[in-house]
Amino acid sequence: MTSPDAPTDTTAEPVGLDRAEAALVEHYPRLVRLGFLVLPGTLGQQRRVLTAHAIAQRALPRGSSERDTPPALPAQRAGTDAGYAYLRLQVLRAALDAARARRRLPRPPWALPQVLGLRLLPSAGGPQDVALDQRLAELAPAGRAAYALRRVDGLDEQATRRLLAAAGVPDEECTAAVEDAAGLAASVEPADPCFLQARPTDLLRRRRLAKGALFGGAALALLVAGGLTLLPEGWGPDGAAAPSYSRNEAAESALDPQALRRIPADTWQRSARLDFSVWPARGGAVDDTGLLRRALAVWARPGEDVEVTATPGTQTGPAPGPAQLLYAGETGGTSVVLLHDGLRLVRYAERVGADGGHVVLDFARVDGADLVSSAAVVVGRGDGNVRYLLAPWITEVGTVDLLDPSGTTEELAVDEDGVTGALRSASGGSGQQPGQCASFSALAVTPRGVAEPYLMADLGELAPAVLTGGAPGEPHNWTGSADARAQWARMACQLPLVGGAGVRSLNAWHFAEQSLPDGGGTADWVCLRADTWRGTGSRSLAFFMPPAERAAEPASVTASAEDSASCGERQPEVLSGVLWHSPADDWHLVAAASEGVTGIVADGAVSGEGTGRTLTLPAEEGARAVLTARLPSGDELRMLGS
Repeated sequence: MTSPDAPTDTTAEPVGLDRAEAALVEHYPRLVRLGFLVLPGTLGQQRRVLTAHAIAQRALPRGSSERDTPPALPAQRAGTDAGYAYLRLQVLRAALDAARARRRLPRPPWALPQVLGLRLLPSAGGPQDVALDQRLAELAPAGRAAYALRRVDGLDEQATRRLLAAAGVPDEECTAAVEDAAGLAASVEPADPCFLQARPTDLLRRRRLAKGALFGGAALALLVAGGLTLLPEGWGPDGAAAPSYSRNEAAESALDPQALRRIPADTWQRSARLDFSVWPARGGAVDDTGLLRRALAVWARPGEDVEVTATPGTQTGPAPGPAQLLYAGETGGTSVVLLHDGLRLVRYAERVGADGGHVVLDFARVDGADLVSSAAVVVGRGDGNVRYLLAPWITEVGTVDLLDPSGTTEELAVDEDGVTGALRSASGGSGQQPGQCASFSALAVTPRGVAEPYLMADLGELAPAVLTGGAPGEPHNWTGSADARAQWARMACQLPLVGGAGVRSLNAWHFAEQSLPDGGGTADWVCLRADTWRGTGSRSLAFFMPPAERAAEPASVTASAEDSASCGERQPEVLSGVLWHSPADDWHLVAAASEGVTGIVADGAVSGEGTGRTLTLPAEEGARAVLTARLPSGDELRMLGS
């Protein structure tokens, strides 16, 4: 995709939904930071964060791009992105409107816009961040907007004036705003007060609570009439658990620490299958009845102080019976209990020695795990680091920096319980944003009897995703391939784009190679497919990789498709295109398709056709076109995501 650091187009021409969505995916952090800086500090950080996210997500145009406008071809990184320009203007207008409305009439908390499904925690700022917030609070909304455009997108005074005017700021306010922003930039060190940590909330639990509110009166009448009894006294302190709500034999056994299933340490060596079901119970607190009791009680009925997260499609209800204990112990100043109920992994975490307070309960669906996908589980996360609990069949473990294709595997310490040392998290939770990272550490694990290690990437979930390469239906371990390592180095910083979806595996497929005009060299086309544990919700991204000066130069995301069979075993065919700026200062439409395509046709502002799997046509900057390809069967293949 493009870089937004380009001349500003304030005409806000209509943009197709596909093009705007692609721009939103790539530049979402920028748009949120822009809104965050324009909004007044009097809102408070939490409401300010929620409002900024809501504004960014509501910036998409309405309607269907297929019916209203043809999907756009994104320009290369050095060009102008009309999709981003459109979204930026919408965010700027909405943030200014919200800031002015706040000054006129404060809104009650229930009327504030919300970002459903996210729990947003702004990171603590240093002295520079505090100073910047104080200075921004002294400016008018237009002044904050001018400063945000300078710092977020690097616009000059002329471009800032044009964009403010397009957002509805009067000329006299534009002049004052630009002057205020220039003064602030000269007196305060550049800082970014909008590094955010995002965690998914428990959607299913909130839905149940909403339904419970509607039928609360009837449920209370039934409870009184039926004379239901609470669980008997004597279970011991339940920590952050809410009051008991039911009683039956299965629920009671699920709450009993003594009933937890503990698998013997050597069972996996005799088992017909290797997955989480044969992991032994490990850790220094496997016999800590108090800790285990609290974990089981909170799982059964989490209270208001419990932070519950779950991957999409994962139920958060209590266990149907006694669960399997995988780990109980201390790591990184936190007491952790890991449990498995045959379908889900459950992680309970509390501060070491705490009798109450903040408690975390994480759920992840892991049914159908195999030798590799059950090789590691996140046991601890904090301060930008992550620790894993390894499967007993892992014989070697290390770390690999995906951004260094020639790098070697570095050793990673493992204690007697199978817990690794701290590894720098690559999930983006420590302020790392898609497309912006200095390193991306992957976990390298070698199962018993396997010659080469497999790589696993932390995407912010309990189970890391397995990295593979190859054509759909034929994924394989790629750690020994220099070409594959080079391609992953250019995609690694974009992996947070597919995080938070319950990703099980990431497969990179090099589907085409294309000679570029004007001596531009040879470009690679790669389709990255993220498959989930639940089967649905997969995501495919097309990457364009022209020659680059740096090995880790980020590739351009040219298209994306969600919950699609594209680039998968059932539908491996893929087609994508991009506007490319040649060394001769000319623009070209370049497109490529997977094997089997007999020709590609372009319609729209750029039109033409060609035989074979690649197409190159002269184009104008910002041109729009629709691509289709012909298959040997006579069927038509459309662009990925269209």
